[in-house]
Amino acid sequence: MIIKVTGVEENMHQTLQHIANLYYEESTIIIGETDQWDLFIHIIQADKQTAYYTEGQLQDKKDGTKKADFWKETFSGESDKDRKKKAKQAVSHIMVKLLSEYTGTVQPWGTLTGIRPTKLYHKLIREGWTTTQIHSYLKTDYLLSDEKLNLLAEIVERQHSVLPDLYELDRGVSIYIGIPFCPTKCAYCTFPAYAINGRNGSVETFLEGLHYEMEQTGKWLKEHNIPVTTVYFGGGTPTSISAEEMDKLYSHMYKVFSGMEKVREVTVEAGRPDTITPEKIEVLKKWNIDRISINPQSFEDTTLKAIGRHHSVEETVTKYKLARDMGLQNINMDLIIGLPGEGVSEMEYSLQETEKLKPESLTVHTLSFKRASAMTKQKNKYKVAGRKEIGQMMDMTSKWTKENEYVPYYLYRQKNILGNLENVGYSFRGKESLYNIIIMEEVQTIIGLGCGAASKWVEPGTGKITRFANPKDPVSYNNGYEDYTNKKIKQLEELFQINNSAASTK
Repeated sequence: MIIKVTGVEENMHQTLQHIANLYYEESTIIIGETDQWDLFIHIIQADKQTAYYTEGQLQDKKDGTKKADFWKETFSGESDKDRKKKAKQAVSHIMVKLLSEYTGTVQPWGTLTGIRPTKLYHKLIREGWTTTQIHSYLKTDYLLSDEKLNLLAEIVERQHSVLPDLYELDRGVSIYIGIPFCPTKCAYCTFPAYAINGRNGSVETFLEGLHYEMEQTGKWLKEHNIPVTTVYFGGGTPTSISAEEMDKLYSHMYKVFSGMEKVREVTVEAGRPDTITPEKIEVLKKWNIDRISINPQSFEDTTLKAIGRHHSVEETVTKYKLARDMGLQNINMDLIIGLPGEGVSEMEYSLQETEKLKPESLTVHTLSFKRASAMTKQKNKYKVAGRKEIGQMMDMTSKWTKENEYVPYYLYRQKNILGNLENVGYSFRGKESLYNIIIMEEVQTIIGLGCGAASKWVEPGTGKITRFANPKDPVSYNNGYEDYTNKKIKQLEELFQINNSAASTK
C-alpha cells in the first residue's frame, strides 16, 4: 500500500509511517508529489496567533474521495515548541481518524506507538497529575480507548501495591544474567540461543567469563554499598547447562553478591521443558530460587513442531508437575497469541489446559514479527490469523484471566505486533515478578552479565537512560569479557558518583 501525503513537512515522515503500519502489513508513506500511490491524503494546516486548524482528506485512487475530516484546536499564549507539538499531534489524529474510517479498523491504542505505555502513566503520576487528568490527557492527546486506559490504571495500581518504593529504587540495581544456550532456536526468537558445545564455543569457557563478570561486579557493588533488588537468569535457556554447572553458578552468585538474603526475588527461566530434570530442580531448591518459568507457548503439538520447539505438550505438562511435586511454588507459564496455524479454538484449548495446571503467573504475548527471526525472514511459510481473530483471542484471554483470579501487573508492546495489541503479565496476587515490573518501567539500573546481556543505566535522581550491550555470540564474549567488565564498572562509577552515599540509605 503506497500512501501519498501532501501538506505536511518531511519531518513527519516517520510518525506517519508508524501510523500507516498500524493498518497495513506492508505500507510506504511518500510525502509530496508522486504518481505512484494507492491512497492520497491531503492535509490543510492554518497556523494563526490564537488558533490552529487542521483538515484532512483521503482519496482512493480507484474510487475517488472516501472521507473528509478535520481536527481543530485553539491555543492561547503557547510557545512555538508547544504549537509545533500540537501541529504534529493534529496531523497524527487526522491520519488515525481517516484510516480508521476508511479501513473499518479501530485502534484501541490510538496514536500511541511507544512500547511502554505504563511508563508514560507513571511519569504523569510523578508530575502530580490526578487519575482523571491522566485519563483525559491520554484519551484526548493519544486517542486511547477506555478499555486500554482502564487496563493501564489497573496495572499501575497493582505495581504500586507490590512495590510501594517503586519510585525510590534508582539507588539500587537489579542483575540480569544471560545464558546464551538452548536446545533449539524457536522460529520467532531473536535472543541469543546457541547449541551446547557447538561451534560457538563451550559452556565451560563461557562460564569462566561469566563468573569473572559476576565477581568483579559484586566486588564493586559491595565496595559502594549498593543493594541488589532482584536477580534474573535469562537467555537462551538458563537450564540448558548441566545441574553441576547450575550449582556452581548459583554458589558463585551467593559468594560474590553480598546481602543475597535481602534480595527480593531470584528468577530462573526454565522455559524449555526439555531442559528440566529432577537434578536441576534440586539445585534450584537448594539455592532458594523464588520463581521459574516453564513455557508451553501453545498446547498444540503441531504448533510446537512448526515453530521449532522440539518438545511435546505432554513433556510440558510432565515437567511442570515434576517441578510442582518437588516443591517449587512460584511457576510462570508463557502463551503466545497468533502462532502460525492457530486461531480462536486453539487459543481456547491452550487456556483450558493452562487452567488444569494453575501456574502462579501467566504471561500472554501477542506474536511479533521481529526483524531478525526466522519467522520474519520466511513469512510465506508461517501463516497467522488476521487482525479480527487476534483481537478475539486477546479478549478471550482477558476474560479467562479475570475468571481465574489472575490480575494484570505489567504490560509492554512491540513493533510489528499482531493486531497492534500488547503483551500482558498476569499473576495471582502476591506472585508478581518484581524484575519484570522494574525493567519495564525503567526505574532502576539493570546490570547485564553474560553473553547477549544488555545493561540499562538509570541515572539516580534524573531517570536518564543509557545502555551497554555485551556481544551476542559466545566466541566474541569469551574473547573480551574482561574488557566489557571493566567498561561497565567504569560506567557504573560515573552513574553513581552523583551521590554514592545515598545508596547506603536504601
